[in-house]
Amino acid sequence: MPSTIVMTGASRGIGRAAAQRILRESPDTHLLVVARGSSGAGPAADLGTGGHRVSYVTADLGSLESVRSAADEIRERLEHGELPPLHGFVGNAGVQCTNALIEGPEGFETTFAVNVLANHLFVRRLQAHFVRPARIVITVSDTHFGDLRHNLGMVPGPAWRSPDVLARPAAFPELHTTTAGRTAYSTSKLAAIHLVHEHARRLPTGIDVIAYNPGFVPGTDLARNAGSVSRFAMHRILPAMILTPFATSRTAAGRHLADLAVGTTVAPTGCYVDRAHVARSSAESYDPRRERELWDAAERLTAAHTA
Repeated sequence: MPSTIVMTGASRGIGRAAAQRILRESPDTHLLVVARGSSGAGPAADLGTGGHRVSYVTADLGSLESVRSAADEIRERLEHGELPPLHGFVGNAGVQCTNALIEGPEGFETTFAVNVLANHLFVRRLQAHFVRPARIVITVSDTHFGDLRHNLGMVPGPAWRSPDVLARPAAFPELHTTTAGRTAYSTSKLAAIHLVHEHARRLPTGIDVIAYNPGFVPGTDLARNAGSVSRFAMHRILPAMILTPFATSRTAAGRHLADLAVGTTVAPTGCYVDRAHVARSSAESYDPRRERELWDAAERLTAAHTA
């Protein structure tokens, strides 16, 4: 039966591979790509070759007003019958900055805005339009464990603060440094898992929400804001690691994400999927008190864009 899946981060890397597989394995799907500015036109056209149904809406995920506008456009298209019923949302887009100072138009730190608040706002704005069974997948990262086994010494572990502090620039020491930017990244991914747990408690039965960890995937554009040395290593040296158990290829990571999105991979709501298997996230990620606090903060911080 025809259905719509909304997807962020489908233009390149893991997301592009996942989008291609979704359309190939689930040909009745209308894939709605969320992309910045006009950057969605090319990928939507490429993905739509061969008769696949693909369209796009524009959004700057660092701006909550832009996210709200995109979500409302999607809602209108669903209500007017321009799109088949909504059965999925894939929040795959993510950003890692070179410091903890960059802020969006509403004053929120960009890493937290894109990796946490944008997904929360999309889910909340679209919630009433999901047709059950539906599945929401949020891409997270094993850097949230904060140990050498999971981050290979490249990304500092999370440093939790009050959500109101995390949402603003300068939440971490040495805020001008790459270390601060990467700490913001791992912390945002821990926050994303917390919100998956809380969404799972609050969403109606039949709307499942899952945290997906692709593992370390070299060669993606996650390091696009890093220095030249880091970009060179990510694109020219580290890809060799896909021959080891410590890394995942873009194709494999995209396949795992797509299989989650369309329900091929069996996974209960609120769970953490490590590549292709349900697993335990870090001990720190299971904290109902912190999850409620983060939920309340996310609701308050996005309130101006949910009315």
